[in-house]
Amino acid sequence: MKTRIEHIIVAAILSAVLTTTISCEKFVETDFPNNQLPTEVVFEDEQTAEAALAGLYAGLWTNSLISGGIDGMGALMGTYADDLTCVYTSGSNGILDIANNQQVATNTVVTTAWTNAYGQIYAANSIIEGVTNSKSLSQASKDRIKGEALFVRSIIYFNLYQIFGEIAYTETTNYVINSQLGRMNKDQLLIKLETDLSEAVNLLPSAYRNAERIYPNKFAGYMALAKMKMLLKKWAEAEVLCSTVLQSSQYTFQTDPSKVFQKNGTHIIWQLKPKNTNDATKEASLYNFTGAPLSFVLNLNLINTFSSGDLRRQHYITAVPFNQQLNYRSSKYKNLAVNNPNEYSIIYRLDEVNFMMAESLIEQNKAVEAVPYINRSCQRAGLPSIEHFTDGFSSNRRIERRKTQGVFCGTRHPFF
Repeated sequence: MKTRIEHIIVAAILSAVLTTTISCEKFVETDFPNNQLPTEVVFEDEQTAEAALAGLYAGLWTNSLISGGIDGMGALMGTYADDLTCVYTSGSNGILDIANNQQVATNTVVTTAWTNAYGQIYAANSIIEGVTNSKSLSQASKDRIKGEALFVRSIIYFNLYQIFGEIAYTETTNYVINSQLGRMNKDQLLIKLETDLSEAVNLLPSAYRNAERIYPNKFAGYMALAKMKMLLKKWAEAEVLCSTVLQSSQYTFQTDPSKVFQKNGTHIIWQLKPKNTNDATKEASLYNFTGAPLSFVLNLNLINTFSSGDLRRQHYITAVPFNQQLNYRSSKYKNLAVNNPNEYSIIYRLDEVNFMMAESLIEQNKAVEAVPYINRSCQRAGLPSIEHFTDGFSSNRRIERRKTQGVFCGTRHPFF
């Protein structure tokens, strides 16, 4: 299916991306109204530079692959992998075509995800260029803003690559260069992203600039870079990065399953704040139903991978009776509408680093060392601890654990 998506859709939506790029370039070139500033002026003042960066984060929350909404990785890849059963009616939107493995270039969900992603990449490139050329910002501000923009751009590229394979890579707002873009070779792309994330890590401060952890810091960069190292099968380097995060005094493992998806906790590495105070997360809005299912239900095959004593099933899955039938919904985020005092969309948390650490160790034939990292999640879920790994754990059982662990890791799908 992934190959089919690439071949059928990419050519069509590249034109939309280039149209967006052209529009942005024309916007920069035209005379600015009195209430707008040209790009070079924006990055000569710290307040307006921060506003540009805030706009990038607003886009991540509103419409992005990590937003938790209908065109995010959770819905797209959960549908693709049949962890979610789509209950939308025919013609309501393109997600039903994905569920039915019917891909066309006009699929609005996929084209929206793609064009939004490249619009955000353009915004990140504009910020990077602006702060790099700024003559007024302090070096500390330039480094942090550039580091955050590099981090965000890398995350967007990473997720695009996971869906589409080889994609266009650009690090400029120059229209002439962007108009000639083609898809970059996989190996070259991954090296680019590895380099970008390494630079972001060097630029980002260790301390959070907001106590709610809604902006990435150096340790979020370490985690993202570790993901890239794992993709490149650089297991020893991934182990070092994961260990750096796990050993930081800023983070502690959350042992109470009822608090894992609450916004206040030292297990959180990075999260997105809803646009308005007390708004529900996009995940809560998308997956909630109390009668007839509205968008998705959890697939029974997924439900059955959780044992009856698994506390994750108790805390994060809700059975909803309707017409003498039980449907299951994801309920890791519980607050709806304007009654959400304690939940943000968690993108990175320590649980995932634990699992990444275990996998990196196993790939280096250090299975014994991996056991404690797996057991942290087992113990919190009320499951028996693992004493040792059998040979099979490196294949089928690891796939199953990645699936069950990943369903409840932030907004992404367990494949990633």
